[in-house]
Amino acid sequence: MNYQAFAFLYDSLMEDAPYERWIDYLRLQLNQRQFDGLSVLDVGCGTGELLVRLQKEGAETVGVDLSLEMLSVAKEKCEQAGFSPPLFHQSMTDLEGLGSFDVVTIFCDSLNYLETEVEVCRTFEGVHRHLQEGGFFLFDVHSLNKIQEGFIGQTFAEDGEDLAYIWTSFEGVYPHSIEHELTFFVREESSGYYERVLELHKQRTFSIKQYHDWLIKAGFCDISVYADFTVATPTDQSERIFFTARKKMRGK
Repeated sequence: MNYQAFAFLYDSLMEDAPYERWIDYLRLQLNQRQFDGLSVLDVGCGTGELLVRLQKEGAETVGVDLSLEMLSVAKEKCEQAGFSPPLFHQSMTDLEGLGSFDVVTIFCDSLNYLETEVEVCRTFEGVHRHLQEGGFFLFDVHSLNKIQEGFIGQTFAEDGEDLAYIWTSFEGVYPHSIEHELTFFVREESSGYYERVLELHKQRTFSIKQYHDWLIKAGFCDISVYADFTVATPTDQSERIFFTARKKMRGK
């Protein structure tokens, strides 16, 4: 399937994603109304939705993603918005040579695609290397409750004219992990027939304490933890956990 079709699937599936709420959360955590001149590395940038919004807010953006198809779509989307940010094809576990940034983000539960402690720690270390002293690292993950109660054993479906899908979630191999089995039926514009597309996505989350300890180990400080796009303390019922951390200043 070509990247235009793949983008149609992804952006259609994510059309209700609260991108503006991620921007608002970033604005709140940085205590800035605008991001003029702020250098931001968006890890797991996908099709570039956050890159476009950050650029409109005045940020100088760079994107990185494991998927070449996603990066191709992000490139086209950003160019249509009037700018061409550097886009890199890398795994978040092996970030290298991207520059030095005021802010690094890993939003939209992208970090949950890492299945092992080693992968998470390598990602934190890579982010730390790419931050300026005092720079901010912000990310969100699924809560333990979201994995156990919100996904496992659940089936989601949508029946649209051009796109229909069935999304079933199963318990994964690792503790607090999930496997999403997605079946898409995509209408081909030329023929009117539907193409069947299968996707398997694996995600895993860890406890707040584990993420906190791994951030400390990677050299971060001033770690704050919130829930569900707010500044509220997470509870057992929270669904999305947000972390904000800073790279230590030398000598402090």
